[in-house]
Amino acid sequence: MSKAFTISELGRESGVNPETIRYYERTGLLAAPTRASNGYRRYDEAAGKRLRFIRRGRELGFGIEEIKTLLQLADHPEQECREADSLARKHLAEVEGRIADLLAMRDVLTRLVGCQSGTAEHCRLIETLDQRNCCADS
Repeated sequence: MSKAFTISELGRESGVNPETIRYYERTGLLAAPTRASNGYRRYDEAAGKRLRFIRRGRELGFGIEEIKTLLQLADHPEQECREADSLARKHLAEVEGRIADLLAMRDVLTRLVGCQSGTAEHCRLIETLDQRNCCADS
C-alpha cells in the first residue's frame, strides 16, 4: 500500500508550497485528491511525482498550458516526442531572446555606472531615463 500525504507533507516532499498545490488542482494540472474523513486532502506518491514534474517544468520557464501538454505526453508515453521537442525549441528561442535583451541591458547599465557627477541633475542614469544627453559621455 502506498503512503498517503497531507498537503503539507506533499509540499515538503515535492518542494511545492501548499497554496501552489491547490492552484495546480484548480487549473487541472493535478487531479483532485481523495479526502480523509476529517475532510483533509490525502495525496498518493503519484501526486508527488507529478508535482516534481510540474515544478521542474516551471523552473525551466514553461507556462501552465505548455506543462499541461507535456503532462499529457508523459501520461501517454507511446506518443511521439515531436510535440515536446517543438515546445522545447520554441521555449529555447524565447529564452535566447530574453538573454539577448538582458545582455543589451547589461551593456547600457555598464556605460551608466560610475557616474562622477555630484548631483542628480547630471547623473548618467537619470539623464538616460529622462532622455537627456548632457553628460552621457562624461
